[in-house]
Amino acid sequence: MTDPRIELRFEGQLALLTIRRPEKLNALDASMVDAFVPLCRQIERSDARVVILTGEGSASFCAGGDIAAWSGLGPEAFSRHWLRDGHQAFDAVARLVQPVIAVLNGQCLGGGLELAACADYRIAETHVKIGLPETGLGIIPGWSGKRLTRRFGAQVVRRMAIWGEIFPADGALSLGLVDQVVPKGQGMAAAQSLALGVSARSARATELTKMLINEAEGEESGRVADALAGAVAAASPELAEGLSAFREKRKPHFKGDAS
Repeated sequence: MTDPRIELRFEGQLALLTIRRPEKLNALDASMVDAFVPLCRQIERSDARVVILTGEGSASFCAGGDIAAWSGLGPEAFSRHWLRDGHQAFDAVARLVQPVIAVLNGQCLGGGLELAACADYRIAETHVKIGLPETGLGIIPGWSGKRLTRRFGAQVVRRMAIWGEIFPADGALSLGLVDQVVPKGQGMAAAQSLALGVSARSARATELTKMLINEAEGEESGRVADALAGAVAAASPELAEGLSAFREKRKPHFKGDAS
């Protein structure tokens, strides 16, 4: 069972992943963090071509980690569980084989920005504010700080994380933090239109292209190499021969085998 506050539903070939905790500005607690990995596995095994990630309401896309969920943890629990589990959750989103569009329909701060950075495309509504306020609380951006730097550049991250700058939607667009700005309330429609364009392209070529981009960016390079090599091996007629030989309890005769 996953946490119902992280809702997954399918509309045709579109997977909609929604954070539903508007009364807490869609802040994440431990149970919500734990929900991402199984839901991402479900998405990957579905027929979905595109994923849209958003938060309920118009006040916040995601306010990051719920302070009440982590502030009472000791150093060991904070490091071994809260931070590690968050990394696993966000890695699962970033490494989905389908393209992910994040609709930033409200404030996107701290861990919320780290989650948005896992997407392949970010649409911000005009009222959105983006930043990394963690150091003002005596903590660090601990869920995807390296991913933020890879995707947005070190200086932009410095301005948010060290100097505490909060950027409006248009400023975020000029800095490359988001890819598109739309009027308030129109983010989901823009994402659905964008998803239609992606769905018209080759699913397999799109998946492979995303994997190669991730690899070049330093995201999951080991898995990409294994997946591509495994696909080549699985497509080889030598696999069928090897399996037949195993079932028939004989020595396989691979092409080019001198014996």
